Amino acid sequence: MSRHSPNPLELWIDQGGSGGPVLLLCHGMSATGAVWDELRPHIETSWPGRWIIPDLRGHGRSDHGPGYGIAQHAGDFAELVQRELIKEPGRVVVCGHSMGGLAAMVLASGWYGVDITDVIAIGVKISWTEQELAQAAKLAATPVRWFETRNEAVERFLRVSGLTELVDPGSPAVETGIVEADGRWRLAADNRTALVAGSETAEIYRLAQHHANVVLAAGEKDWMVPADELRALSADAIVFDGLGHNAHVEDAARIWSLIAETVSLG
Repeated sequence: MSRHSPNPLELWIDQGGSGGPVLLLCHGMSATGAVWDELRPHIETSWPGRWIIPDLRGHGRSDHGPGYGIAQHAGDFAELVQRELIKEPGRVVVCGHSMGGLAAMVLASGWYGVDITDVIAIGVKISWTEQELAQAAKLAATPVRWFETRNEAVERFLRVSGLTELVDPGSPAVETGIVEADGRWRLAADNRTALVAGSETAEIYRLAQHHANVVLAAGEKDWMVPADELRALSADAIVFDGLGHNAHVEDAARIWSLIAETVSLG
């Protein structure tokens, strides 16, 4: 575990493995890299190369930055990947959830000089209503909210990250999502990260397809990504029966199977 500095902003990353292909896992809005913890045993025993799990800028243990556009997140990912490829060339596979999946597709667009072979994008919102955009703008403009107790901060974090009843309040996924200072608590994520709302997912997907194998997936019960909308964009999209928006937390084994199948792991 370390902090990586794409000057002047530092990202917190967890990484391991050696040689071979690179697997980058990208979490969604308000969450942290710890949401991939249930996938870690599969990666550590079965992934044949290196793996990287960052906290995105403005989230968790990473620095807050001057901006949170989807292109800025993709630029951060590009720098992480390029650093690994300088050490040893190899195939690059990116699996991202929600906002992280969208940024993964932007990374694969060809704009960043990094050759991405495969993208697995889970639970990426495709369309936005005017009301949703207004709510996102309001959140982005909201000052930091401090809570008098840890429990209050945990409750808020679980709600905004969609992890209520999915993770234990004492888990790393929660501990990394809140911050204590002077006896009060706040969420680790910068509210301005909500400004990614409204990104043109369909256009980004089509562009990424020209450069990488892109697999779209979502849970059957994902209220943010209706199955019919997902399949209208990609007839080959994967819909996980019984799962919701945080499919990677709800059933990590199924997500690992999708990764393994996508990259043809034996």
